[in-house]
Formats: sequence, structure tokens, C-alpha cells
Amino acid sequence: MSIPARAEIVIVGGGAVGCGAAYALANAGQTDVVVIERAAGLAQATTSQGAGLCGQIRASVERTQLAMHSAAVFRRLQAESPVRPDWHPVGSLRIGLSSLAARHFARLKQIADQAGVEAELIDPAAAQRICPVFDFSSATSILWCPSDGYMTPQCVAAAYAHQAQQHGVRFVVGTSVTGITLVGGRVAAVETNAGRIECGLCINAAGANAYHVARLVGLELPIVPVRHEYFVSLTAQGMHAGLPCFRIPETALYGRAAGDALLLGGWERASLAHDPRQYALAGAPPEVVPDEPLLDDFARRLAPLYPAATGLARQRIGRGWPTFTPDGAFLIGPTRHVPGFVMAGGCNAHGISGSGGIGRLLVESLLATEPSEYVRSLSPDRFLDRPWDWDTAQSAAQAVYETYYDIEGC
Repeated sequence: MSIPARAEIVIVGGGAVGCGAAYALANAGQTDVVVIERAAGLAQATTSQGAGLCGQIRASVERTQLAMHSAAVFRRLQAESPVRPDWHPVGSLRIGLSSLAARHFARLKQIADQAGVEAELIDPAAAQRICPVFDFSSATSILWCPSDGYMTPQCVAAAYAHQAQQHGVRFVVGTSVTGITLVGGRVAAVETNAGRIECGLCINAAGANAYHVARLVGLELPIVPVRHEYFVSLTAQGMHAGLPCFRIPETALYGRAAGDALLLGGWERASLAHDPRQYALAGAPPEVVPDEPLLDDFARRLAPLYPAATGLARQRIGRGWPTFTPDGAFLIGPTRHVPGFVMAGGCNAHGISGSGGIGRLLVESLLATEPSEYVRSLSPDRFLDRPWDWDTAQSAAQAVYETYYDIEGC
């Protein structure tokens, strides 16, 4: 599709967040929207490397309700759209290995009850019936959420895009954003290598390049790419598509069956981040070279529950640079520093699974007369209204990654 001369809203980035934003805006009646993606197709960068788990129970009611909304969107698209997100409502088990985990899971159960998502603390025998391939004898607490599941990330983006297109949203791929024109201090146009689009709003959903897109309007935001990896094995003993997803906070692991294979990922205690100032908008973070010893360690960590994990051959390694913020919260909404410029980034590894909810929050930030306190707390102005330095910000963002499954936090 050729570049239109004008649109009310231009979204920069055609991953799950950008496509989800277009879908949410279209459903809210904002249909004069153009999505610009520099790759040859949608969802080819960070989204394509996602593991696809969608867990709804989070450390706060607000975050849990956000995830619940995303799961509801996936269910609706799976049921109603001819282009589906490949949603599998297999449920999820959160497995604790200590008394501290048991107390933490009890708090999570209270949050789930407040938010209105079904959750149950179950015993090892019940967990064994749900997931017979695991040995739950070492578990001190198990939290079961039957409405959790997983999807295929690129299918999610495709489903959003299809539905948005039905409302008139336009998608332009193979096109790079080169600049943003301001007139009187506010956004007036987005410049691309294929021409100029005059617009009233520019939404930055550029993932690992979101820092650079913000710099186009003179804004410095701490959006830190942090390495993340998982693997998909060859055939693994007992695995089949109907098994639940799992999370083991004390070993910082997550996973699911991938057909008759095992998908297994985890969070590193000594993370590897990249300073986005070291590459240009036209570039990308360096390629993630698979860290085989790290992936071997993931398998060793899982072995007490699933001995067959050790020594599994791998068919694929998922790897990429999801972006993190120093406070672990999204960057969503407009900024008073540059009217017309809107953030939808810094998703802290929750961009794909949270994309439906992120779209809702974005719409609220733009269209609600009085956005909620939670939405206001996500404003990029929280970093633009006070000084900060990159070393401290990057260290804090890495700490968010490294403690992602800490049982005292989320």
C-alpha cells in the first residue's frame, strides 16, 4: 500500500503492540489510522520471538485486570475472527517450592479474587491430574488459573490487523520512519522513506527502536532493551498440546508444551542489556547469539519437576530484546512536552500477552475525559519531568528483568 498524504493517527511499529493499538482505536471509533512498519511484514521483530504465554494473575489488581482484558480479547478474536490469534485456553499452574512461596501465592489468590479472575490453590494430587508429566512432590503451594493460556504471537498481530482493516485502518509495510515534523511544538507529520504523512497524533509503538522514535521529537526516555531467550525442544516425553502453561518463580522458569515438544524459558539473574544510544533508528540491537550454557541451566532447573528436561535436543531458540523501564511500568499515553506525540512502549516483557489491555489503556489515555489514576501513572512525563541518568536507569531496568518472578514482587 502506498503512503497516504494524511491520517489523523499514525502508529509507528507493526508488532503486537502497534497492531493491538490500531485494533483498540478502531473499536473506539478512531478509524483514520495508518500503521507504519519498516519490515516487509507485520510482527517480524520482537513479536516474532515471543513465547506466547498469557498469565492473568499479577501483583496488583490493576495489572491483573489488564491481563484479563487481553485474555478476553484473545478469546473473542479466536471465536469471531476469520484470522485467529491461535488462542489455547489450557490454563496455567504457578508452582511454589517454599513456605515463602505459599504465603506469596495466598496473596496472589486474594488479588485474583478482587480482580474477578478464577483461581484456586490446589494440592499436588490435583496438579498431577492436570499435568501428569510433572512431579509435584516438592511443591509447597500451587496456584491454578483455568482461564490462562497461550497464543502464537504473530497470529495475534495478524488477527488485530485483519479486524482493524475491516474498520478502515491502513497498514504500510517495508517503509521506514525517518523523522517527525513539529509545527508550533506539536506533531504535524511523520516523514518516511516513501513520503510524508500529515497527522494529528503519532503513536510510538516501535519496540526496541521506541527510544529512537522518541528522540525524533527531542524526548529522552529510559527504554532499555534486555536480552531474553527460551528454547523449543524436539519431542519431549509426555508433552502434548492440552497441558497447562507453568511458572516456577523460585527457579525463574516458565514454559508450556509446544505440541509434543517442550518450550522452556527463564529469567537471568545477571542480565545482558544494550544501550539504545549505541545504535541508530535505522539500525537494531546486535543479534542475540544463543547462550547454550544458559539454556542448559534452564533445563537443569526444571529437572526436579520434569527429569526428561535434561539433555533435550533443541529445534528452535527464541531470542530477542524486549524493552524494560526503570520502574517496571509501561510507557503509555500522550506527553504534555510534545502535544500529539503518544507512547505505547516499554512493555517489560508483557507487550504481546498484554497487547489487548495495552490497547485499552492507550484509548483511555487519549479519549477519556478523566483517565484513571493507573493510566495517568503510566505517562511518559514521569521520566520527562525529573532528571535521571542512563547508568542508573539501565541498572534499574535490568533489575526489573532479573526479579521478574521474585515471589516478593510479581
